[in-house]
Amino acid sequence: MRGVLLPGGSRVEMVDLPDPVPGPGQVVLRPRASTICGSDVRAIYREHLGTGAEAYRGVVAGHEPCGDVIAVGPGTARVQVGDRVVVYHISGCGQCDDCRRGYQISCTAAERAAYGWQRDGGHAEFLLAEERDLLNLPDSLSYVDGACVACGGGTAYEALCRADVSGRDTVLVVGLGPVGLMTGLLARAMGAARVVGTDPTASRREAAHDLGAVDVAVDASDDDALKAALGDGAEVTVDCSGATAGRSTAVRGVRRWGRVVLVGEGGRLEVDASEELLHRAVTVIGSWVTSTVRMDELLRFLDRHGLHLDVVVTDRLDLHQAEAAYRIADAGLLGKVAIVQKSLDQRPLDAG
Repeated sequence: MRGVLLPGGSRVEMVDLPDPVPGPGQVVLRPRASTICGSDVRAIYREHLGTGAEAYRGVVAGHEPCGDVIAVGPGTARVQVGDRVVVYHISGCGQCDDCRRGYQISCTAAERAAYGWQRDGGHAEFLLAEERDLLNLPDSLSYVDGACVACGGGTAYEALCRADVSGRDTVLVVGLGPVGLMTGLLARAMGAARVVGTDPTASRREAAHDLGAVDVAVDASDDDALKAALGDGAEVTVDCSGATAGRSTAVRGVRRWGRVVLVGEGGRLEVDASEELLHRAVTVIGSWVTSTVRMDELLRFLDRHGLHLDVVVTDRLDLHQAEAAYRIADAGLLGKVAIVQKSLDQRPLDAG
């Protein structure tokens, strides 16, 4: 099969690899869509910066895959050939407390492996996955919808659930990249009274408004505009930027007794704890991706509400265009980038 490796230095390698054969409890799927995450760009594509859970092991890239099951190994019980599935991108030990709760993302066992980081991911013709890591994709959702859910959408939904967002709340979304856009779309679908977005890039603010992800988008450096949009502050703020300045905006924009959720990777949180948190009774929540349970809930939520997260995808390229796909994602000027298999998706699996 053909697959994409990321050797670092902003390079992409297309290589030939053996076709996978499923073992006990495993399946092979044909990825139909595999989106590019900002973490892929930050920690693998540019430089191999990651350590621990983010260490890249020279495997096929792509930790946001969605596709069709084309072969199953012995002992599989829940999925079958032909099923449309989303891959939860962390394969944990299955035995620790976090795994048993569905939060394989937090598994600390030595065998924990993320697709696209420590085991082969979705930027290939075929993908070997554990059956327990798969979630069924509702018929109403596209493969690109499913890929968006596989990491970014799940991250956004988890943050909003952790903050218990409802019609009582104004929500401030800091950082209007793909995760921020999905946070805004989901907050509105969950009934938020008002969604305000901030981003330093005018094109992103305009795109967020045009997509209906926010009611209003402002530049956070404009204090008057932020004050006009928020009044006394938002009940819930979600930082999707991962930037120190963005996190400060999230804290500054929350009202007394409000909730701040941090989901953007990287950066620092720098606050006057007494003045900004304690005296205002602010709750700060750290939220890392999501669980298989909540991701499955999100898929059903999208189906029920007729909501499509694939609207945040601005570029769809074939597998052989992976180098261009990563260049576009690295530029960060538009929305999410998806590798959608077209020309290569008809080759049969060679199981021999």
